[in-house]
Amino acid sequence: MTKQDCEHKNYQSKNNANTRTLRNWTTVWVITMAIAAFAPRFIWDFNTSLTIITLLINLAVGFRMLVANRDYLRGLDEMQQKILFDAMAFTLGVGLVLGLSYELLEDIKLIGFEPEISHLIIVMCLTYLTAIIAGHRKYR
Repeated sequence: MTKQDCEHKNYQSKNNANTRTLRNWTTVWVITMAIAAFAPRFIWDFNTSLTIITLLINLAVGFRMLVANRDYLRGLDEMQQKILFDAMAFTLGVGLVLGLSYELLEDIKLIGFEPEISHLIIVMCLTYLTAIIAGHRKYR
């Protein structure tokens, strides 16, 4: 096995490990988010102490997920980093511009309902996915 093959294999195994770690922390975060959202209403009848503890756990797990995401991004090669960073930058811009405009629509009475954060999150997820696909096609 050549030195280049060893480096490639090491890169792949490290990347796979980072991907698994990120997947696991993301899964745990989604679970804690669901518990924080639904358990107060359906399990413990809005017990304040349990709800606060659940929210603190969710925040801690969310922070750990962000650290895992940072480690994942740092472990990518330069091209993959560029694609993802460009997608993130575009998504941040779209989220900021559309989010503020969406909120403004209610303030100036152009829509008759209160803007929901879930609408913005869906738009941002779709933007991120589209930007990643476009980036991969661009640098193919």
